[in-house]
Amino acid sequence: MNVLITGAAGYIGGQTALVLRDSGHFVVGIDQNPVPQHLQGVCNEFYNQDTDHIVNVDLIKKHNIDAVVHCAGASLVGPSIADPEHYYRNNFVKTKRILDYIVAKQYLNVRFIFSSSAAVYGEPVMIPCREEDPPMPMSPYGESKLMAEMMMSAYQRAYGLSCVAFRYFNACGADSQHRHGQAPGATHIIARLLESVKNKEEFVLNGTDFATSDGTCIRDYVHVEDIARAHELALGSVPDGIYNLGTATGHSNKQIIDAVRDVVKDDIYISTGPSRSGDPAVLTASSDAWHSISGWTPRFELADILNHAWLWYNR
Repeated sequence: MNVLITGAAGYIGGQTALVLRDSGHFVVGIDQNPVPQHLQGVCNEFYNQDTDHIVNVDLIKKHNIDAVVHCAGASLVGPSIADPEHYYRNNFVKTKRILDYIVAKQYLNVRFIFSSSAAVYGEPVMIPCREEDPPMPMSPYGESKLMAEMMMSAYQRAYGLSCVAFRYFNACGADSQHRHGQAPGATHIIARLLESVKNKEEFVLNGTDFATSDGTCIRDYVHVEDIARAHELALGSVPDGIYNLGTATGHSNKQIIDAVRDVVKDDIYISTGPSRSGDPAVLTASSDAWHSISGWTPRFELADILNHAWLWYNR
């Protein structure tokens, strides 16, 4: 298939490009950031442009695109509270422009695959989260993703848009062939821990007073390559809808610290700081709905995630 990936120079978009090229798809990438050296040549065609370029030059027609995997967007809870305009514009307004273009041009046979987020759930009513649970986002980031989901569902009902949205639960790890991983300075706890070890820097643990067994928040961690495989499966004849991507297993921040120690075989200099605004205590996901229609299950466990990421940081 011919697949257009937005955010193709980034973490999830870059991994998706690798997986799709490995499977023989023709990949067109677009990203306002330049493609990093380790990803150069992965996309068959790459445009160093903002996502608006898709609309301006009709990239879907130009490359006879079968599916759009929309990974571009802003993705941090804390900064979204400080600068909500940036998040609503990047995550909702730009998504709307792409969808309006697809509908106006009647490209309704093009499947739209959207990177949503666990942040739409906010403080969940049940653990693990299921797609039928009420979304109650606690940040503009989560709200912007939920708004995009709502728009996609409305466009599907009204115009026949073909769309799949994935609610990711903490994408992490690195390519199992060591070709790609997170860029320096990533804010994810695993990335921050591994960088703190590599750079001999202090790690600040945010929040030790959550209502959990050890006082630190609990999260579900999904290997970035498993997410990329879900994107590939969504290219097939699966029903439109919104699906969780998680493992239904939670690990506390203290457990992650202990697991990282086991992998790096080194000391980690820990200090504690206040919890971050917008962070729920526990957030894990059931992926039963996506598994039942696609057969997807995570191939990688936490140990794989940490080992692949550590190899990436020490390549």
